[in-house]
Amino acid sequence: MKQEVRTEVAAMTAATAGELYDANFDPRVLAAVDECKDLCYDYNLIRPSNREGLFKALRTIVGSTGERAHVQPPFWCDYGKNIHLGENFYANHGLIVLDAAPVRFGHDVYIAPNCVFSTAGHPIDTERRNAGLEYALPITVGDNVWFGMNVSVCPGVTIGSNVVIGAGSVVTRDIPSGVVAVGNPCKVLRSI
Repeated sequence: MKQEVRTEVAAMTAATAGELYDANFDPRVLAAVDECKDLCYDYNLIRPSNREGLFKALRTIVGSTGERAHVQPPFWCDYGKNIHLGENFYANHGLIVLDAAPVRFGHDVYIAPNCVFSTAGHPIDTERRNAGLEYALPITVGDNVWFGMNVSVCPGVTIGSNVVIGAGSVVTRDIPSGVVAVGNPCKVLRSI
């Protein structure tokens, strides 16, 4: 199957629109990912007590952040520029954000260790998947949200405000505001 090679900007536009793009073999996309991974690598080597250095480095990685944001190393993402952190954002060790499409976190979001937010998805059919094609759908998180440890949030999910997502949950569908949700797949347990 012949596939048109896209520039990184075109690939990211396609990713944002949920269209297929070449995430695995396009040299420009790979260069953008490598650049971000190098920034993450440097971030992860900063001494944990150097909070000012961590914050300054975080701002070079992510697209935008409030004045109070902290991510405990290690932290990994693909592009960085598609990540937007609200005010008073905190993520514990092991945050992974696969941000081919935008990932927006509201204010007062707290993330426990080893959580994954992945906008990336792959075709079910092997021909397109093996050709390196991928799609991405945005993830949006409201204000006042707490994620327990080992939560995975899948592409295209929107989580409302004033929400608690229980430990070990796999969030495959939208979660409304004002609830506790838990499980695999994650479901509303009760209202807050």
